[in-house]
Amino acid sequence: MLASLDKLLNLNAEKIAGIFLELASEQRLNILNHLSENQLNISKLAKLLDSTNPEVHRNIGRLVKNGLIVKNIDGNYQLTTYGRTVLAQIPSISFVSENKGFFNEHALNKMDIKFIQRIGALQSQKPIKGFVKVLEKWVKIQEDADKFIYNILSEVPYSRDIIDVIASKLEKNIPIKTIFSDTAIIPENRKKVFEEKGFQKYVSEGILERRISKNKGIGLLITDKEAGVFFPKPDGETDLSEMFQSKEPEFREWCIDYFEDSWKNATSFQETKLKK
Repeated sequence: MLASLDKLLNLNAEKIAGIFLELASEQRLNILNHLSENQLNISKLAKLLDSTNPEVHRNIGRLVKNGLIVKNIDGNYQLTTYGRTVLAQIPSISFVSENKGFFNEHALNKMDIKFIQRIGALQSQKPIKGFVKVLEKWVKIQEDADKFIYNILSEVPYSRDIIDVIASKLEKNIPIKTIFSDTAIIPENRKKVFEEKGFQKYVSEGILERRISKNKGIGLLITDKEAGVFFPKPDGETDLSEMFQSKEPEFREWCIDYFEDSWKNATSFQETKLKK
């Protein structure tokens, strides 16, 4: 992944630097943002931006020159396809920038570049910090599920509350899919609880599905209403003490896409591969 990104930057460094130069202006960014919603002329933009016509005209000129916007025959400006595409990348930069302290202590090097490029979809997140608060939120997200529960687990948290919620959802025939990391550590009494709750019945019926995947350190919890994502520490271990959580469609879509991609590449579940 990093090699291909380095190649991309080396080939287009001058062009990329030019894009960032044009975006290095609060007013130009605001112009692009307003034009993403409506076609506007200079006077209307100046009013929205609380600026002067000459100042807006100057920045409009730069954006037109660089192909980000175009003037229509009615005198209004609109984004070009190129401009709209560039603007669509800003949420990812914004999300990482706003959470740079977090990402300085976490790693994305094992994540496929296609998901890093879309990471701005997580910008609606609400951070949950601390093992206790994360576990409480984990239970609540599962409790609220009506249609499905998807998980990617690097560690199987043992909590009677979680077990009871899973059992109640399975009794209602709510599908649960879980991808276990190939390095996942499970509680010693997990097998006993699994038998006591009669979970094998749901495995046989296809309601409870499990697979194993190579550890990438990303943890996920997704339902039809909400999602949470965990990122790994630099050593590759999933950090279960901090979770980004949201109910927004874009956030959930990113998580579902990541899960489905991981599910497709995962292998069949084998109990013997899990560590105790």
